[in-house]
Amino acid sequence: MAVVACNDEEVKLLARLMRAEAEGEGRLGMLMVGNVGVNRVIANCLDFRGLRSIRQMVFQSPGGFEATQKGYFYQAARDLDIQLARQVIRGWRYHPATNALWFFKPEGECPPQWFNQWNVGRFKSHCFYAPSPDNCPRVY
Repeated sequence: MAVVACNDEEVKLLARLMRAEAEGEGRLGMLMVGNVGVNRVIANCLDFRGLRSIRQMVFQSPGGFEATQKGYFYQAARDLDIQLARQVIRGWRYHPATNALWFFKPEGECPPQWFNQWNVGRFKSHCFYAPSPDNCPRVY
């Protein structure tokens, strides 16, 4: 069962986002980006109030994903990308992105905080940040 409502086009949209943001991080890195995206749709808190769909999440502005501004994002989703997107839509979660709403790729170490959110871990070159359960209970 899906944890967020979506149609086939939104699955492909999430798949393209996951690939464009984290293909260099491998399958697990792509899954973690998917976790962040799905969490943003579920959250309805902080910067993500009112997001109700994968499409709204992907193209959120301001505060959305850089990948949507690059040509690579607009290539068709591959079968593997779609399979990975379906996993996170079904609720599979991967640490450290389990409850994360943000990630970024710093030049060096992960800062302990990023925009007042605490670091919850690193995977390869991406640092993940999650809100507190008090601020965003729906992602927990």
